[in-house]
Amino acid sequence: MAHGDVKHDYHLVNPSAWPLVGSIAAVAMALGGITWLKGLFGAQASFPFAPHTSYLFFAGLAGVLYTMFGWWRDVVKEANEGDHTPVVSIGLRYGMILFIASEVMFFVAWFWIFFEMALFHHHRTLSSIDEVRQAWASWPPHGVETVPPWQLPLVNTLTLLLSGTTVTWAHHALQTGDRKGAKIGLLLTIILGVMFTSIQAYEYNHIIQHKYFFSADAANSGLYGSSFFMATGFHGFHVLIGTIFLTVCLIRLMMGGFSPKQHFGFEAAAWYWHFVDVVWLFLFAFIYVIFGTHVAGG
Repeated sequence: MAHGDVKHDYHLVNPSAWPLVGSIAAVAMALGGITWLKGLFGAQASFPFAPHTSYLFFAGLAGVLYTMFGWWRDVVKEANEGDHTPVVSIGLRYGMILFIASEVMFFVAWFWIFFEMALFHHHRTLSSIDEVRQAWASWPPHGVETVPPWQLPLVNTLTLLLSGTTVTWAHHALQTGDRKGAKIGLLLTIILGVMFTSIQAYEYNHIIQHKYFFSADAANSGLYGSSFFMATGFHGFHVLIGTIFLTVCLIRLMMGGFSPKQHFGFEAAAWYWHFVDVVWLFLFAFIYVIFGTHVAGG
């Protein structure tokens, strides 16, 4: 390159230690999780690998969070310096689309498990349509009380749908240069996200206290409860991550970041939030309404 000038539209990143630091932290967190659950080197292992000790896990988690903060801070700095050219922005969009596609397949796996248990929880081969109908009719197992879908689950559904409109309002306001409207819409979206998480935490506590899904008289009651908590719990975790994502965007917006033409960080957060909304609609429809309205024993 003559005179040291860059003659292309691509962004060649500067040398960074974050991939190495993040990898070490992730390995430490994984080993720490195993140690916390059952131990890594047997009952005679000493600190920090002694069974049922959580120190290594939280040390690794701290390292992962620190890596996320530092790495994304550098990416934001690169964007502000003009390194994210139109060509680079296209690559970022493709990357986010592929990430959301991988998340879609993640939830497809949970739905697959749920439907497979609905069909084969009796551990037998289904050879006719009538047997399929009978299997679905007996899921959840008789004797298991399910969560009423038209109470807290409906409130959470309306909360997420409303948050989808507020984040769209914020995005449109930012595109038109209305920074005040973007801040208000983004703040409302964050509040609604916190509300969803709080309601779900209350719902989980209510489920545990009243012993929903658990019945000594119902075979396979544990399968239904496990699939319910895994599907809705992982979705709740995604809502929490999306809320943090949007909070960071609000902080950047209040500090003068983003412009009508350059705001992919916020756009990616909005895409992710809409994905979370759509997944919840499927969860609500199948887990709460279609299968959940069957009150076992009734």
